[in-house]
Amino acid sequence: MFKGSTILVTGGTGSWGTELVSQLMERDPKEIIIYSRNESSQVAMKRAFEDPRLHFCIGDVRDKIALTKACRGVDYLFHLAALKHVPVCEDQPYEALKTNVIGTQNVIEAAIDNNVKKVINISTDKAANPSNFYGMTKAIGEKLIIYANLLETQTDFVCVRGGNVLGTNGSVIHLFKQQIGEKGQIGITHKDMTRFFLTQHEAITLLLKATAEGKGGEIFVMKMPTCKIMDLAEVLMEHMGKKQVEVVELGVRPGEKIHEILYSEYEAQNTVVFDDDYLVILPTVEIPGLKARYASCAKVKGDEYTSAYSLMTKDDIREMLAKGGFLS
Repeated sequence: MFKGSTILVTGGTGSWGTELVSQLMERDPKEIIIYSRNESSQVAMKRAFEDPRLHFCIGDVRDKIALTKACRGVDYLFHLAALKHVPVCEDQPYEALKTNVIGTQNVIEAAIDNNVKKVINISTDKAANPSNFYGMTKAIGEKLIIYANLLETQTDFVCVRGGNVLGTNGSVIHLFKQQIGEKGQIGITHKDMTRFFLTQHEAITLLLKATAEGKGGEIFVMKMPTCKIMDLAEVLMEHMGKKQVEVVELGVRPGEKIHEILYSEYEAQNTVVFDDDYLVILPTVEIPGLKARYASCAKVKGDEYTSAYSLMTKDDIREMLAKGGFLS
């Protein structure tokens, strides 16, 4: 699919972007363009890869003119750029709006102007029945991406929704290890809190699968194992040999949920089982040929898909962390 193609990745210097580029390189593309704001991150990534197919472009998704220029000759566009931290988006909602909503609209228009074949928008479980401003902006971004398939264009727009990816920037894994090692104390907002988790490699593998399978207008939902954050912390304590670690309950932050969901009760009405890895949320608007594409898929049973159930055991968590390279 990607052989000989030109690919643009917005926000490509982050953890998701680095793993995505690594896996895309194995698929023999002609060129991968990294479009992001951080000069030092681009320099570090360039030195790490040392691959002539990788090109870097300083720019912000808020800047439509620069983004449109970067999209020239692009075949596939992965939209990863976003303000992602819940407290930051709560404190500075207008900045989150400009990046996550207006930036996404700029991506859509730049892709259409340049006849990009397919745009893949990376979304989050926090877009499902959102309780915080970050989730709200990502939910609007999903709606914009889906609606773009109704415009007169040759570009297909697909969404992929996932949960937490182990080891990404600001990940709780790094924070817990630092707190356990340096302070002998960890802070947890709520001891009952649960989250969805995948390793970076697994998440990107599933992302590329959705890219190949997506027709345009649907939201691919990654099936993800669930984890109690307190159990995750205890596994890290045990691995680091720290038995006397104080656990401080900090209180739930503004907009934060105890349990996340990957699709809501409302979305369940239009969600089908695609395969062992993916569920697909179909839009309520009529996109030609989309329902027929998934007509043979069974509808999901039950209501929302929540992280409160089917929790991993500590052994499962230990295996997941080892697979992700976090137990050394």
